[in-house]
Amino acid sequence: MPNVKIRNLVKKYGDIYALDKINLDINDGELFILLGPSGCGKTTTLFSVAGLIKPDEGEIWFGDHLITSAERNYIERPQDRNIAMVFQDYAIYPHLTVFKNIAFPLQIINLSRDEIKKRVFDTAKSLGIEDLLERKPKQLSGGQRQRVALARAIVREPNVFLMDEPLSNLDAKLRVFARAELKRLHKKLGITIIYVTHDQIEALSMGTTIAILNKGKIEQVGKPDSIYNFPKNLFVAGFIGSPPMNMLDGSLKKDNGNAYLDFGFTEYKLLNELHQINTVKHKEIVLGIRPEDVLMSKEIVNNSVRAIIDIIEPMGREFEIHLDLGKKIIISVMRKIENFRIGDEVYLTFNDKKLHFFDKKTGENIFTSNYND
Repeated sequence: MPNVKIRNLVKKYGDIYALDKINLDINDGELFILLGPSGCGKTTTLFSVAGLIKPDEGEIWFGDHLITSAERNYIERPQDRNIAMVFQDYAIYPHLTVFKNIAFPLQIINLSRDEIKKRVFDTAKSLGIEDLLERKPKQLSGGQRQRVALARAIVREPNVFLMDEPLSNLDAKLRVFARAELKRLHKKLGITIIYVTHDQIEALSMGTTIAILNKGKIEQVGKPDSIYNFPKNLFVAGFIGSPPMNMLDGSLKKDNGNAYLDFGFTEYKLLNELHQINTVKHKEIVLGIRPEDVLMSKEIVNNSVRAIIDIIEPMGREFEIHLDLGKKIIISVMRKIENFRIGDEVYLTFNDKKLHFFDKKTGENIFTSNYND
């Protein structure tokens, strides 16, 4: 049974839809990611769940308990929802010690001094900040302040955690450890977390389920590997993945039992399974291919296309190679580049088991090669 249910949620600012008929089921114990570019509606959704924004239409339920209904003109107060929120800027009190910052929400509900002390210490220990309890925020690093903000949320033992880009102020190295810490924390507590981010690495590495939003609408909801391997449309395909998926415009043709992609400057023969695509309905298509599935050789190989190396970017353990393919730049990712140099003529083949075909007009995914073969 869903722990949080969002039904037909609409929020408008003038003629602009911040949220346009949002429907989500967030199951108990999930680390649910709201992912998308700036202005897509993810924070508006989070604030609606928190009770900080009143929607124009729709309802929000915690289990069988209605907390928001625009139609009934009902909105439960944020303090009555038993939620805890962690903000991007920490929002911890600079004049209070770490102990008092964590204890503050417990003092509001009038817990006993002994109970507050026990819960604060236990929570601080779980986050590795038990030695910082007498310090003030100005004496802490950014990562330590973030953990204090998390501790203040955890100590309340809420039904739902709401996190609004909580790691965005951390440096790159600390973010890696913070992501792992949040995953461990989620596993330990087993609590529902709704987590907003624009960082796809955070989404793919942390989330149990991801909802991708764009211009106030949900583009796709699913498990991280499903969204990466089977993007629903061109927006999702281009947004998920770093470097992003390569996109090539072309026409799908069939001739003498063979299927071809005609890019205008060259043709590429496809596997027989592509015959199931309706070439009358989907003649003009966009081929999507992940950079790791673009293979490169100095020698002409069967069913290859010619390209010129434009840029080579060393990325540490791998190289990102920008290739000029008929005046269209695509990217290949390789672990070793051997004797490849900028300006070299090379021959590309695509992993036929990991090709994506999108209708050029609608942007919808019409076929994805079989990943299991």
